[in-house]
Amino acid sequence: MAAPLEEVWRWLGEVPDPEIPVISLTDLGIIRDLAYEGETLVVTVTPTYSGCPATSIINLDIERALRDRGITDLRLERRLSPPWTTDWVTAEGRAKLAAYGIAPPVDGTAADGRLAGRIARLAGGGNLTIACPRCGSTKTEKISQFGSTPCKASYRCTDCLEPFDYFKCI
Repeated sequence: MAAPLEEVWRWLGEVPDPEIPVISLTDLGIIRDLAYEGETLVVTVTPTYSGCPATSIINLDIERALRDRGITDLRLERRLSPPWTTDWVTAEGRAKLAAYGIAPPVDGTAADGRLAGRIARLAGGGNLTIACPRCGSTKTEKISQFGSTPCKASYRCTDCLEPFDYFKCI
């Protein structure tokens, strides 16, 4: 008998992202769909970006989690369109990132059709305000566009002087 999809979603909600273990794959929004095709469970995964180095580990972790719960007929499908966006990170995921010390993506800055404003921000223009996940101050500065992983940038709070990662908007 096939496991109900709601239960499979719960199981996958326990699988941590390998680069940021405080957030689950479902909180990150990369598991796009679950469906049965006959007896086969099809899990559709959209990586955070096409070159994400953690993609193969993520797929192995998904397979392991489901096989450990008795799912033997399983297929993972990679879907690149539409591309993943930080808008898909759940509210719970954003809260987990902040509690872990990573500033979550700023709402409304992902690629959602407001391309001109996004281009200006990425080029260093605009007034994107990143709050420090430690003290909450908005007096922060970008140290580097590149953080501890490709999906993060390095920032520093000018109030508490602590460095932190910002989960970049994609």
